[in-house]
Order: sequence, then structure tokens, then C-alpha cells
Amino acid sequence: MRTTYAKAVGRALGEAMRADERVLVIGEDVSAGGPFTITSGLVEEFGADRVRDTPISEAAITGIAIGAAQSGLRPVLEIMYIDFLTLALDQLVNMAAKARFMSGGQLSVPMVLRTQGGAGQRAGAQHSQSLESWLCHVPGLKVVMPSRAVDAAGLLAAAIADPDPVVVVENKTLYFRAEEVPDVVAPAPIGRAAVLRPGRDATVVALSRMVHEALTAADELARDGIEVEVIDPRTLVPLDLDTIADSVARTNHLVVAHEAVGTGGFGAEVAAAVGHAAFDDLDAPVERVAAPFRPIPVSPGLEDAHLPGAAEVRAAVLTVLNRSVR
Repeated sequence: MRTTYAKAVGRALGEAMRADERVLVIGEDVSAGGPFTITSGLVEEFGADRVRDTPISEAAITGIAIGAAQSGLRPVLEIMYIDFLTLALDQLVNMAAKARFMSGGQLSVPMVLRTQGGAGQRAGAQHSQSLESWLCHVPGLKVVMPSRAVDAAGLLAAAIADPDPVVVVENKTLYFRAEEVPDVVAPAPIGRAAVLRPGRDATVVALSRMVHEALTAADELARDGIEVEVIDPRTLVPLDLDTIADSVARTNHLVVAHEAVGTGGFGAEVAAAVGHAAFDDLDAPVERVAAPFRPIPVSPGLEDAHLPGAAEVRAAVLTVLNRSVR
């Protein structure tokens, strides 16, 4: 079946709600589908009790979801833009993430927070950021970041079934990308990476939108006889380091690519973890592809120049190969 990332997420929500009456959707304008049509049609099938519009208060939305989860429900809340998580971090970081630990295991918060990040739609610096690394610094949160429609659906299903809080970071530029998706999508295991293209010369670990840029770069490099292995971690916390390290053991080179700024970005964590786990396998320093350390411009030309893409991934691969010490 050919469908879009957005429809795959909406379909997964509907299937979860049909399978378990404890699952509910809450957020701003969710009954109308939200800003990207994800929740369209759900209120007509499940009613306003299970598809609840909220006031424009990210702190309130998250607090309500935590209380609902601790009362036995399985809420899926939507924060329209990841930029607006700044208004919900106290609830998410100090309440949801710590409830199990601080209660000695007596409390759990089986909730899912869906949000989306990324630039490319001329939305300006307050609606275009990639802030996933903030979330990855918080013990008690699982963080997933699917790049493909099938994984967006499968990881959401797994997140809803998880007994603890999971943040699902989607990407606005991927929502209307059409892909082949099985008629039945099984839950995707949280904590397992996907090798999307095998290769022998270099490993590229890419996040979200940059997965597709990495695959494009790999196709271009293949014409020059360079075979790149592309890995999508899918889950940032927990990270499937074994799959990445095993790949580096074969290719001896690593490039990490994400849309977020490089300073403090998740690519630094991957680079450090691989440096510890597979130092002897690396023939060159790890290269990171990321956005420059500045606010995202709203000007179309400047925003396009700000965003990393296939050209930057290709250049990084050539850099690590040219710096090889063996």
C-alpha cells in the first residue's frame, strides 16, 4: 500500500484506539486534524471524549496526560511544534520522566508525546528547530525519531504499548512523502536500528530527514565505486550502539548526520559512543554533518543554505576516506 508518513501515523493512532479503549488523543485542534492532518477523522470515529481539544497551554496538555496515564489511561498527546516543548519541560522532565524512579516503581506514566521538528517550510526560528538532543539528556524518557512511514507507524504502536513515557519526534517535511507501507504494520522494536543500505567503505548514521539525504549521497558515491552503509537508529534512547559499532568494524569509517545544530547535537553522543566502543576499528576521525550554530532563517534562500543535505553528507564521506590512516 502506498501512503504518506502523515497517514501512516494517523492510521496507527486509529488502530491503537480500536484495540484499546484506554488510548486517547489530546492536544490543540486534534479534533480538526491538527496542523498537519495527522488526527483527521479520529473524532468522528471515537468521539470527543477520546479525541480532546485542549487550551493553548503545552504545560497543561502534558500535565493532563501525566495524570491520565497515572490513572490507568494511555494518552497520546500532541505538541504541535517541538519548539513549544520549552513550555512543557517541567511536566515532562520533572514529573513524567521521574515518576517511576521516585515512587520506587509504584507509579508509571504510560504516555506518548508526539511532536515534530525540522525546518524547510519557511516557518522561522521559533517553529523550525531540531531539539531532540535536549530530550535524550533526560533519564526516564525514551526518544524515537522515525524517518520512514513504516517506522513512524510501527514505533508509535510500540510507544503506546510501552509502560513508560515515550517522545516521538516526527519531521514536518516528511509528513507528505509517499512510501510503500505494508497493509499490516507490526510494532517496531524500540532500541533497534535499521540498516537501510549495506556498504563496505564507510558508515553513515543519519537521523530523521537526513536519512533520505544520506541515501541520496550513497547513490551518488556508488557511481564512483564508493559503497556507503546507511543506518537509521530509529530510536535515540535507547540507542542501538551494537549495530552501529558492528558496521564501523567492517567499514572503518563513520559519518553522523542530523539537521540539528552541531554543538551539543546527538551526533556528538554517537561519535563519542563509537569512539569508546570501536576506537581500534576507526581509520579516521568521525565526521559530523549538522546545521550551523545560529537561529534558522525564514528567508527561503538563507534557510536552504542553512540546512545540511546530501552534498554535505557526500563531502563528509570523502573527508573520512581521504583522512584514512591505513
